[in-house]
Amino acid sequence: MMKQDLILILDLGSEENVRLARSIRTLGVYSEIYPHDISRRSIEAMTNLRGIIINGGKNNVVDGQPIAVEPWLFTLGIPLFLVDYPCTGSISDSAAPSPLCRQADSLPADDKDLAALLSPFIFEDCKAEANWNMSNFIADQVALIRQQVGDKQVLLALSGGVDSSVVAALLIKAIGKQLHCVHVNHGLMRKGESEQVVEVFRQQLGANLVYVDASERFLGKLAGVADPEEKRKIIGSEFIRLFEEEAVKLGKMDFLAQGTIYPDIAESGTKTAKVVKSHHNVGGLPEDMKFQLVEPIKFLFKDEVRACGLELGLPETMVFRQPFPGPGLGVRCLGAITAHRLHSLREADAILREEFAAAGLDRQIWQYFTVVPDFKSVGMKDGYRTFEYPVILRAVNTVDAMTAEVPQIDWALLQKITNRILAEVPGVNRVLYDISPKPPATIEWE
Repeated sequence: MMKQDLILILDLGSEENVRLARSIRTLGVYSEIYPHDISRRSIEAMTNLRGIIINGGKNNVVDGQPIAVEPWLFTLGIPLFLVDYPCTGSISDSAAPSPLCRQADSLPADDKDLAALLSPFIFEDCKAEANWNMSNFIADQVALIRQQVGDKQVLLALSGGVDSSVVAALLIKAIGKQLHCVHVNHGLMRKGESEQVVEVFRQQLGANLVYVDASERFLGKLAGVADPEEKRKIIGSEFIRLFEEEAVKLGKMDFLAQGTIYPDIAESGTKTAKVVKSHHNVGGLPEDMKFQLVEPIKFLFKDEVRACGLELGLPETMVFRQPFPGPGLGVRCLGAITAHRLHSLREADAILREEFAAAGLDRQIWQYFTVVPDFKSVGMKDGYRTFEYPVILRAVNTVDAMTAEVPQIDWALLQKITNRILAEVPGVNRVLYDISPKPPATIEWE
């Protein structure tokens, strides 16, 4: 069924796995990352598998013990590329290396050098074809969705962001009217966002869309909750519960579609990697969830998701829409959420987006937003002492959301945004600009 040849990367804890996958895809060959203890049955079911990369390194240890792949991997007759890992099938085995192994002590830091290192393995050893493209990816996913769903019904949480929009387009292409879209206003949306989602998807695109205003329900569940992980998991759990309720109203729903992408999975932790932060669609799903998941873009990076959207014919205004986390403003209103700070955050964010668009930065900068922390500082206003909240401006450029750099913003523009926020947003007396790259910081504050 799969049109693309596949190079499999087994996850032994290396931080270079994502870079490896992206480099292979840049060469025009599809690559996925799987756990190091993947079953033999799963491997043998991959009829398009051409080669396997096992990447060791300094993080190749869990609970004090080195991670080893299964010895049977060396008996499959599939070409192997091993980085800082022996070609013998065992870390302690001193037997002769497999003739199908290619080895490297480490990976080059330069991306061009990395591609040059991988190219002979991919095209000479594995005989892979450079057939990774969005047209083939879409064809594969449409076939896989139809195979998974059959004649059953699918519920989709449609936020209006690029991830859920691309999933919606894929599902419409695959199963048409079997898809039921639900947009939830959880009270943590940006200013005017829910209204825009309803207008674009229901009125302009004719989607089968249900709008649910659950603001009071979500904010009630979040009252007094300060821990960011707990907030994310509450939001994720409530989303599932709400969709289960909507499914009952709509009729029998067997599947829940999600716009999960690869950075969501990577940051939520694997068997060999620590959690950076849980994503509501990865780490916050209840164990007794009644749906089966449909996640057709879960192995795509953000730039690939956008390319997929364009290939599907989605308008550029939708494809290049500002990224927005599933928990929404809930993870930008730091600490325990209050109605007052949430209002200040929403208004400040609207000013930032308006001024960036007017300056032509809305398509030059990958993501930008505001944050309001849960502490106050002393200030002055109209000759009187104030004790109010700061607003933090955040802007980053990135390709895949795994690393990010902070752009230099024109000082006059920053001053204009600052002056507007201080004049127009209640309860605020400071504006700060966060210049921290990722890593060591993350893009979001929570």
